[in-house]
Amino acid sequence: MQVESGLVLCLWLGLCTLPCRSLEPADTVDSGAFQPQSALTGMEFVTVSSYRGPGNSDTRSNKELPILLWWSANLFPHFPGNRERVDCPRSSCLVTHNRKVQLHRRTTSIIFYGTDFRAYEAPLPRLPHQTWALFHEESPMNNYMFSHSPGIRLFNYTATFRRESDYPLTLQWLPSLDYLLQPPSVSLQEKNRWRQAGLAPVLYMQSHCDVPSDRDRYVREFMKYIEVDSYGKCLNNKHLPEHLEDTSTATGEDSLFMSFVARYKFHLALENGRCPDYMTEKLWRPMHQGCVPIYLGSSSVADWLPNPHSAVLIDDFSSPRELAKFIKALDEDDTAYMQYLEYKTHSKITNLRLLEGLQNREWGVNDMSKPNYLNGFECFVCDGENKRLVEEKAHWRNPEKNPAPHQRMANNSHMGCPLPSPSYGSLDEIDPNDTWVQMWPQDYWQSLDQAEGLVSLISHNESDPGLLWHHIHSIAMRRGRGQ
Repeated sequence: MQVESGLVLCLWLGLCTLPCRSLEPADTVDSGAFQPQSALTGMEFVTVSSYRGPGNSDTRSNKELPILLWWSANLFPHFPGNRERVDCPRSSCLVTHNRKVQLHRRTTSIIFYGTDFRAYEAPLPRLPHQTWALFHEESPMNNYMFSHSPGIRLFNYTATFRRESDYPLTLQWLPSLDYLLQPPSVSLQEKNRWRQAGLAPVLYMQSHCDVPSDRDRYVREFMKYIEVDSYGKCLNNKHLPEHLEDTSTATGEDSLFMSFVARYKFHLALENGRCPDYMTEKLWRPMHQGCVPIYLGSSSVADWLPNPHSAVLIDDFSSPRELAKFIKALDEDDTAYMQYLEYKTHSKITNLRLLEGLQNREWGVNDMSKPNYLNGFECFVCDGENKRLVEEKAHWRNPEKNPAPHQRMANNSHMGCPLPSPSYGSLDEIDPNDTWVQMWPQDYWQSLDQAEGLVSLISHNESDPGLLWHHIHSIAMRRGRGQ
């Protein structure tokens, strides 16, 4: 069994080209190799009928269904309890966050939350009958391991902000088209009155400093050429009114806080990490309010904007000085400024990719008619696993007639974020003792070491993730010898 496990793992991970023997499907394998059925003792699974899709005619009992294990208990999308039966669009599964079922023969897939995933805590050995699924909607800075090919290729299903992932979450921070179409919270005439009263043209509000995008370095240079009111902990030069000092008002879109920041004509909307398709509320919230975002983040943001004149993109300017010159001109020209708010009229939203993306996504944001993206991805994996099991069984019974199922594997396009780079100037111009220099480029490359170490653990069929550092050291030694 151990030899066969290694070969199948190699096949799933793309680590070898050896011919792999066909293995019996999970529901017929000798259960002696896994934790016995008693792992499910006392675990009652209930049915949530609202999850049943119109194409689901699955009549199997709970004891016949595959099990999906949510490795991150805090993300388990069911309440209360720690187990559930879900009836999805095409099939049904049992889902749980009880790790006692990790080695069970019916546990066919493990779902991981990317922010919580640690190579030194991975469930090992990786069993040949199990797939791994990755849910990672947060910033790339939370785990750069998935931005390297060895890391992302560990997973068979993905739900990330990248449009190329299996279950894209690209527009997760945009609740609906109506969110964009809301009239400006503060009229241009009133914004101009606030300008005359002493408000700067540009707002900056960040309290998370020293992030991979290096945004503060750019803003610091930008502030030399144009007035910016900065209220957060980063580059602070103004204090919020006392009744707005609680930062939770910002994250919760408190109406008083939103009315305050809506007075500004421009918002510096700079993501904490840079990656294609990674766009957060920093972009969509100012647009909702009727302010013009000055954006730095996703290199592909133009693919998703309502029209070509709905945001000012920092990447379009050669320097902070040139950007400041452009913003000053817009600030003084009401007609040109209002062109950036034309998307508030439905007919001026000309981006079909945006419209189709909002219309066709099967999950919703605050929309009770659709599943949330956690439940949606769970069902995506459930349907995929049931399909795989059926195809494996058919192949086992008649390999000449029925080909082996397609082996899913993620690739760099499912995440693939670039090495963090300075937001302004070149790396050679920055002091080597600079906090950002010492933190983020190193974190990026150390994440690659961990990814390669975990792949080595799996390919050696290790059961102790604590051996990760030994494998990383061995890889480094071989690399140093040119092997």
